[in-house]
Amino acid sequence: MFKYQNLKADAKYESWKNDFSLIPFKYLYDGKEFCGFPFEIRSKKIETDGAKETQTVTFFVDGNLNITLVLTHYYDYGATEFTVWFENAGKENSGVIEDAKLDTFIAGANPYIRGVLGDHKNQYRPYNWPLGNEYFESLSGRPTHEYFPYFNIENDCGGAMIAIGWSGRWSVMMCPQNDQSRVIARYAMGLKTYLKPKEKIRTPLFFIGEYTIRDEYYATNYWRSWFMKYNLPKADGAGNELKPFSTCSIAGDTGLENCDGSISENKYSWKTSLQKLFDNDVQLDFRWFDAGYYPDPTGVTRNDYWGYVGAWVLDENKWGKNGEDFKKSVDYAHENGMKTLIWVEPERVSYVDGLVKNYGYNAEWAVPRFPKEYPFNELYILNDFSNPNCLEWTKKWVTKLLKDNKIDLYREDFNRDPAYAWEQQDRKEGVNRWGITECKAVAGHYQFWQDMIDCTTSYGGCGFVDSCASGGGRNDLQSLRYAVPLLRSDSDRTTTALRLSMSSSFNKWIPFHGACHLEKDADLECLQDGRMDTYAWRASYLPILNVMGGRFSQDENYDFETLKFGINEWKKINKYLTQDFYPLTGWKEKTDTSGFTAHCYMDSETDEGILLAFRMENCQESTLSLKFPFVKDGEKYLLTDFDTEEKIEVTASETTIVFDCPRQAKLLGVKKL
Repeated sequence: MFKYQNLKADAKYESWKNDFSLIPFKYLYDGKEFCGFPFEIRSKKIETDGAKETQTVTFFVDGNLNITLVLTHYYDYGATEFTVWFENAGKENSGVIEDAKLDTFIAGANPYIRGVLGDHKNQYRPYNWPLGNEYFESLSGRPTHEYFPYFNIENDCGGAMIAIGWSGRWSVMMCPQNDQSRVIARYAMGLKTYLKPKEKIRTPLFFIGEYTIRDEYYATNYWRSWFMKYNLPKADGAGNELKPFSTCSIAGDTGLENCDGSISENKYSWKTSLQKLFDNDVQLDFRWFDAGYYPDPTGVTRNDYWGYVGAWVLDENKWGKNGEDFKKSVDYAHENGMKTLIWVEPERVSYVDGLVKNYGYNAEWAVPRFPKEYPFNELYILNDFSNPNCLEWTKKWVTKLLKDNKIDLYREDFNRDPAYAWEQQDRKEGVNRWGITECKAVAGHYQFWQDMIDCTTSYGGCGFVDSCASGGGRNDLQSLRYAVPLLRSDSDRTTTALRLSMSSSFNKWIPFHGACHLEKDADLECLQDGRMDTYAWRASYLPILNVMGGRFSQDENYDFETLKFGINEWKKINKYLTQDFYPLTGWKEKTDTSGFTAHCYMDSETDEGILLAFRMENCQESTLSLKFPFVKDGEKYLLTDFDTEEKIEVTASETTIVFDCPRQAKLLGVKKL
C-alpha cells in the first residue's frame, strides 16, 4: 500500500502502545531505574490523521510527579517518535530525575554508520564506516555546530534513521551487539534534578525510522520524503504546504558601509532600491531586512556592528518617528508582491543598564558568559529563556515589532554558545538541580517560536520562522518543526567548491534550506560587483534562493538580465529540489576543484527531474560518466540540456556528459520515456 511501509516496525509500535513499559526510554527516579512507564494511567488520548497516529498518555508516578508520553507512529513509513514530559503537579518538590535517555536496539547484522558532521569547522563532512564503539556529542548548547544529531544505521535488514530533536546539549553512543545495533542518546548532559511544584520539563524528540532495503539512496529518500511530509512546517496559518521561495537583500545598494551582517538601509535608501528591482521586473518573494535597524539599549545609533542587541525597536534616526518609514517600506513591498523578513536575536542582550532603564528589563535575567575570555563582555550576555518572566518580556517586544510593521517572516539568529551560562544558573539553584536551566530554556525557546508563528499568522504572515545560529547551529529535528534554515552555513558563501560539497552532504538530511548571501565581490568566484555567472547560479539552486545584495541602483550598468536569468531558471526547476535526491559523484574537500560534481533530483511520482553537473575550475577532463541509480534494467530516460537542447538517452548502464571547458555547469531535464 505504501512506498516505505515497514510491517515489522508497525508491529513493534503496536507492542509499545499496548505495553508502555516496552518504550525504549530509561531513567532514574529517586534512585530507582525505570524502563518505559510501568505506572498507573491517569489519562489517555488517541488522535489519527491518515497514516499518522499519536497517543498522549499521562501516568501517575507519585503524589508529586506525573509523566506524559507523546508517542507517534507513521504507518506509511514504519517510523516512530516520542517525547516525554515530567511535571510536578503536587505541592512539594518531586524526587530526583536522573540520566534520562533513549536506549534502543536496531535489528540487523553487519551494520554501517552513515551521517554527516555539523557546521563550522566540520562543514558537513560525511562519514561512513562499519559500526564500532561510536560516540558523538554536542556540548556547546547549539546542537548542530560541529556534530549532527541525525544518523543512518545500515544493516542486512535494511536499517534505521535515528534523530534527536533537542536544541541544547546531546550525546549518542552506538555499538553492535549480537546482530543488533544498540543506540543510547542522552541530553542536558549530566541531568540530575528534582522539580519544584508546577515545574515541567521535557525530553528531546526521539525519532526511529526503520526501513527495509539496504541501499543508501533508498534510505536518503525514505528520510527526505518523511521529512517533507511530516516535519516541514506549514507555509501559513491556513495550513498550505511550504513551497520554494526566494529572498533578496538590498543593503548593498545604499552606497553606505555594511559591517559583518549589519545593514545600512535607512529611510532614504529603501525605495530607490526596491523601485529599481520592480522597474526591471525582478520578481522575488521576500525582502531580507537584517541586523542594525535598532539603537543600542542606551539609545545610541550605531552603524558598525550587529552586536548591540536587546532593544527590539526601530531606530528613529534611521527610520523616522516610531519607525514609520520602515512600515511604509513594508507596505510598499506588499503592494508589489514582496514580503518582508526581519532579523532578531532574542537570546542575547547588551548594555543591560539601558534595557533596565528604557525597556523595563530585569537585570537578573542577564547571564554573563566567559567573563575572563571575552573582552567585549557587553556583547556576550545570555537572555535567560529558562525564566518565564524573561520569556514574556522578550515576546512582548518582539511581537510588537512584528505586528506594528506587519512583518511576514521572523528570522532568528543566535551568536553565542549558552552551555556555560546554563551551568552557572544550575549552580545557583543548588544541589540536585543539574540540567534544569537547559531543560527549561530549550522548552521555553520552542514555545517562543510557536508564539512568533502565532503572531505572524494572526495577520496573514508566515507559518514558520527562520533558524539561524551563526549559520547552521540550530537545525535539530524539533527546531525544524517550526523553522527552516535560510542559511545552512555561514561558510559556503566563500567558494562554489564548498557550496557544492555541502549540497552533496547536507541535502541528504535537511531537504528544505538555502545557502548564504554573498558578502564580498570575490565570493563564489563571481563577476565584479557580485554578479553571479551561470556556474555560481546553478551551484546555488536550493529550495530557498538567496539573491546577493547587488548594487541595483548604485551601479547604473548593473546587469539585470543576468540577475533575472538565475531567478527565472531557478523558478523553472525549483519544484524538483525537494524531491528525491541522488548525489552521483563523491564528496570533495572544499579546496578540491580538480574533478566533477553531479547530483540529480527526481519526482518519483512523475518520473521527471533535473540533473546538475559541474566541471570544476581545475578539472582537466572533459567527459563525465554517470550511472543513474533510479534507472532499472530495460528502462530508458531522456536528458535534455537546458542550454543547447541536446538530448541524451539514458539506460541502466553508464551515460557520458561532455563539457566544453572548466568551470562549466550543465542543467539537464530528466524524463522517463
